[in-house]
Amino acid sequence: MQYFQAVQIGKQRANKAQMVLFDISGFAMLTLTTKKIDGKFAPVGEESFVAVIKTDDGFVVILVDADGFTKAQTKALEKEDAQKIFSKVLELDITEFSGKEIKIWTDTYPTVQNELK
Repeated sequence: MQYFQAVQIGKQRANKAQMVLFDISGFAMLTLTTKKIDGKFAPVGEESFVAVIKTDDGFVVILVDADGFTKAQTKALEKEDAQKIFSKVLELDITEFSGKEIKIWTDTYPTVQNELK
């Protein structure tokens, strides 16, 4: 797949994820639209899973594809707010991401949604 095609498909998929988080939290940022696997660009996956990471600024609720590549994220939140949003996303039948880490651009973060329970 050509890079341009991967970006276009990935943008549509990531935008859907962004709207899910936006509807719940009132703010959501588009993150990745493509991923690089074996040196080739591909769009982020169509499926969405929910995860939570902790940054220096707080907890961030993220929708990722099956490989852990982020598609959309909330702003940094207090723990209680992140827990509420995480729970609301689960109520939409979006499955919790089972992986131990997610990827945002070149950074990798451990998932911490178990700390919210």
